[in-house]
Amino acid sequence: MGSMINVRLPAGQLEGTAATLLNWLVRPGDKVQKDQPLVELETDKVTMEVASPADGFVDQLLLDAGAEVTMESILAILSDQHADDFAAQAPTTAQPAAADTLAASAVEPSTRHPLLSPAVRRLAKQHQLDLHQLSGSGKGGRITKSDVLNYLSSAQAQPSAAASAPQQAMPALTQPVQQAAPQSTATHAALEQPATTSNASSLRPHTPMRKRIAEHMVDSLLHTAPHVTSIFELDMTAIQRHRTANKDEFARQDVKLSFTPYFVAAAVKALQQVPEVNSQFHSHGLELFHDCNIGVGTALGNDGLVVPVIRQAQDLNLLGIARRLQQLTQAAYEGSLKPADMKGGTFTISNHGVSGSLVATPIIINQPQTAILGIGKMQKRVVVKEVDGIDTMVIRPMCYVTLTIDHRALDGYQTNTFLSVLVDILENWR
Repeated sequence: MGSMINVRLPAGQLEGTAATLLNWLVRPGDKVQKDQPLVELETDKVTMEVASPADGFVDQLLLDAGAEVTMESILAILSDQHADDFAAQAPTTAQPAAADTLAASAVEPSTRHPLLSPAVRRLAKQHQLDLHQLSGSGKGGRITKSDVLNYLSSAQAQPSAAASAPQQAMPALTQPVQQAAPQSTATHAALEQPATTSNASSLRPHTPMRKRIAEHMVDSLLHTAPHVTSIFELDMTAIQRHRTANKDEFARQDVKLSFTPYFVAAAVKALQQVPEVNSQFHSHGLELFHDCNIGVGTALGNDGLVVPVIRQAQDLNLLGIARRLQQLTQAAYEGSLKPADMKGGTFTISNHGVSGSLVATPIIINQPQTAILGIGKMQKRVVVKEVDGIDTMVIRPMCYVTLTIDHRALDGYQTNTFLSVLVDILENWR
């Protein structure tokens, strides 16, 4: 019998979070290569693949789909020799044999081609797609979640066979009245009966991400921090002009310049002037952070919400912020964020205006932070501006910005000072 290898998670991969086994990508008896994906796991924040730590053959799969996975869990056993009597069977629950233990590696997006993210695999399986029919728009021809969704949308737009088939001829309307009368009477009697109320429904189980979001929201709002929100109005004219003048130059460097990087940059400057906002409340004092690690809320539709973090944003210019934000957002949509990408945030921005919201309050604070910035939808509004000493009605691109604070740590003074600085920076952007 050859040597055996216990497959575990890479050290520090979960970073204190829980994980659920989604599905196996191999079966007992399969030959695998080092860094080949073995299994998909879902944590409360990301879906990730765990790769083989060595070349060999799959001897046993020790956990079933739906099982909880910890850093101590042994996921599978590999052998350096092939066994002829492997049966095609479901994952066993046998105990791990005495074996060398190697930590599996998390699959890095750039190490395999073509790489299919867990999100892409799930969509393909759900809709029974042949991914060879799709062309990828990602780096190196990689198929992204957006590619699959666009393909599904175009497929749904095609006329179905049922729709294109000729309709059956309608029955002739020449039946004698005497024959139609009894049917009419029966129909009339049926209409006099009370309608039956249908409460048909289906239960969609919560994902680990949704469970964690629910726990986090309740804990933050009801059990931890008294929330207070302040609202300011912002004239986006200067930002709009700057973006129009510079977005093509950013595009030449493969960076899309949206409005969010401006808010990240302005928030950093405001945090530096009001450092109490970049903090964490403790019973014995207020911990002030030197680095501005800015989390940006990223909605994933029905899949939930993630908050990837732009670390040390104070060291980045607008281009650097936009590039890093683009990388993190793309990884979030493709399901390839790592747990470390969402750790260590000191302040969070929620750009809820992208979905049409003008004001959202309170936006739940991302614990253990002390504040969260909300950005509403930009829209043209009539406002009064002083022009040559005369009050004049003008049309400007306006939006509302909010700061929701933990009132244990901050008061109205710090809240309104922060927003005043933020608005001044953005309205006078150069």
